[in-house]
Amino acid sequence: MLRLPGLIDIHVHLREPGATHKEDWDSGTASALAGGVTMVLAMPNTKPPIFDAETFAACLQSASAKARCDYAQYVGAGPGNAAAAAALAPQAAALKMYLDMTFGQLRLDDMALWMPHFAQYPAEYPIVAHSESRSMAAAILFAALYDRPVHIAHISLREEVLLIKAARQRGIPVTCEVCPHHLFLSQDGALAGYGNGEPLTGGRQEVRPRLATITDVQALWENLDMIDCFATDHAPHTLAEKDSSNPPPGFPGLETALPLLLTAVHDGRLTLDQVVEKYHTNPRRIFHLPEQPETWVEVDETARYELRAGEMHSRCGWTPFEGWPVRGRIRKVVLRGKDAFADGIVTAPPGYGKNVRG
Repeated sequence: MLRLPGLIDIHVHLREPGATHKEDWDSGTASALAGGVTMVLAMPNTKPPIFDAETFAACLQSASAKARCDYAQYVGAGPGNAAAAAALAPQAAALKMYLDMTFGQLRLDDMALWMPHFAQYPAEYPIVAHSESRSMAAAILFAALYDRPVHIAHISLREEVLLIKAARQRGIPVTCEVCPHHLFLSQDGALAGYGNGEPLTGGRQEVRPRLATITDVQALWENLDMIDCFATDHAPHTLAEKDSSNPPPGFPGLETALPLLLTAVHDGRLTLDQVVEKYHTNPRRIFHLPEQPETWVEVDETARYELRAGEMHSRCGWTPFEGWPVRGRIRKVVLRGKDAFADGIVTAPPGYGKNVRG
């Protein structure tokens, strides 16, 4: 058996409150444990969004009762909540700023609205930006202007990873993450050598950032040393929603990430050290997360099987990697000295998870 440290997913959507028919703190953290993830950081764009003390407290109350793995909750940056968000910094996973592709109370479509957050959010706590292409360049400019670290969520384009590389060469404090679906899928089909030969179609290919070209995918692999973290952006929607006339963007990912990465290790694209660095060590360092004592994941690295949504724990009931052959099956997860997952069964009860910012 291969033993790995508990994985940390810094970017998950657990859909509670407001959309618990497709995920909640119970099912989402069960899915995390089944994927070898022992700590999740939950995004704030729920309904209502998590952007003030009242919504933050209500969310943590649900998490305390339901979460099976350890967790922290983001606070969202809105047009008029800079002071309220800054006050929550010691309790929050980080501040999430949506600079692209959002709506309602977390929409920041004017750079003048960014300025109070950069000025007031304590510099010792992270700011995470959903930003793409030119808005990502603007976020990096803000990191330089305010001399504070910024973490860029889910990069997907060649131009983005090259810009981050250039910024780092000039000493700008920027870190970034990439999602497995942006490493293994493209708008032209799967990365060569992976998948089952069937490209995603219709609403099942809808995700934000969108699937990029195979040239972009190859650039991410070629510049993997510039990418600090693997993160799933686990964003579950039901199959009925994805196959509807107005499909929402987003993929589930908590239970498929590690098998995909271990398959890439087997193929020589990655090393195990890189998996641990980007899915455990760097998330802890960048987000100042505590150690989880007596926590590890046991994997049968010789196991070969196909990914099937019917065997997964997410409430959404589908995966964009249906039928993909992979290597490396998770056999056991131990969280704080107790078995949390064993041979397909989540054994950690609801409420076992701890708030790591508590």
